[in-house]
Amino acid sequence: MLNEIALTESKTLRASVAERDEVLDKVKQLALSPDGLHATTKDVASYFEVGETVVRALIHDHRDELEANGYRALSGEELRCFKQLCGITSRSRSLGVFSRRAVLNTAMLLRESVVARQVRTYLLDTEGSARREPVDNLFHRLTEWVDERISEALVRHLATRVDTDVTRVAEDAVRATIGRTVVPLLNVAVRNDSEHRDRIEALDDEVTRLKRVLREREAAGSMGALDAMNPRQFEQHIAWLCRRDGCDRVTVTGGHGDTGADIVAYTPDGRRIVVQCKSRTPAATITSGDVQQFIGMAKLEYKADISLLVATCPFTRDALLLATRHDVTAVHRGLLEAWNSGATLQVLQKR
Repeated sequence: MLNEIALTESKTLRASVAERDEVLDKVKQLALSPDGLHATTKDVASYFEVGETVVRALIHDHRDELEANGYRALSGEELRCFKQLCGITSRSRSLGVFSRRAVLNTAMLLRESVVARQVRTYLLDTEGSARREPVDNLFHRLTEWVDERISEALVRHLATRVDTDVTRVAEDAVRATIGRTVVPLLNVAVRNDSEHRDRIEALDDEVTRLKRVLREREAAGSMGALDAMNPRQFEQHIAWLCRRDGCDRVTVTGGHGDTGADIVAYTPDGRRIVVQCKSRTPAATITSGDVQQFIGMAKLEYKADISLLVATCPFTRDALLLATRHDVTAVHRGLLEAWNSGATLQVLQKR
C-alpha cells in the first residue's frame, strides 16, 4: 500500500484522486463561504490548523496546479460582489478562494498539517479498497466507461448532421401525419356534416310537429274545446288523458251506441280499465239508465277492474248513487275539467 507521503511527491497520483473531495468531510467539517461553493484562505488555514502564511506559501509554490483544480484570486468587481454576498468587510484588493477540489489538492501538498496527513491517509485507504475490488467488477466498470465514451462520440458525430436530418425527419413525419390522420378526418368531417344537416332537418320537423301537438293540447285544455269535439275526437282525447296518467295498452275501440266500450286500457299495476265516453251538451245529463247500461257492459262483458263513465255534462243524483253502489267512477263535467287541467284520477293510481 502507498504511503501518504507519495501524494505529496507525485502530481500524477494527485490527479488520479482529485475528484474524491468527499473525504474532506470524513476527516473534519470544512467551513465554506455563504455561497456554499468556496472557502477563503482563512477558512482553508483553519481547516488544516495552520497559519494563513503557510497556505499562501503553498499557493506561491503550486499556483498552476491549484488554479487547475479551482483556486482563484478575486479582484475588482468580482471581488466586490463576492464580499457583498458573503458579508466580508475587509478592504483587501484581492482575495483567494478555494473550491472543494482545490482544498483537497492543498491537503495532498501540505506537509506541515496533521489534518492534511489524515486526509491523505484516508484517501489512499479508500483508493486501496477500490483497487482490491474483484476483477469482474473492475471489468464491468471499465465496460460501462467505454460504452459511455462511445455514446458521447456518436452524439458528437451525429450533431454535425442534426439540422438536415431533423428537417428531413420532420417533413416525413408531417407528410405521414397528414396522410394518415388529417385527410381521413377531413373526409369524415364532410360526411358527418352532411349527416348532421339531415339530422337537424329531421329534428326541426319533429319540433314543428311537437309544437303543433302542444298547441292542440293547449286548445283542448279548456272545456270549451272539449265541447267542440265530435264523439270520435272526444274518445281520442280521453285515451290521451289515460296515457298521460301512466296507463298502457290504451286502445280506442269505438263502441257501438251506448252498449259498447269506447276505450280499453290497463293501469301500471295491471288492472283492466273500461271507459265509455258521453260527448253531450253541458245542458244535458247522465241518467241512472245510462249508468245501468254501462254497468252491465263493463262488468259482465268486459270484466272491468275499473269502470269509467266520462261525460261532458252533469250526472243526476240517482245516477251518481247507482254508480257509487256498483263501483263505477262517474267522471262528470266538473271532475272532467279538473282531470283535463292536469289532475290525476285517484282510481288510476297504484293500489
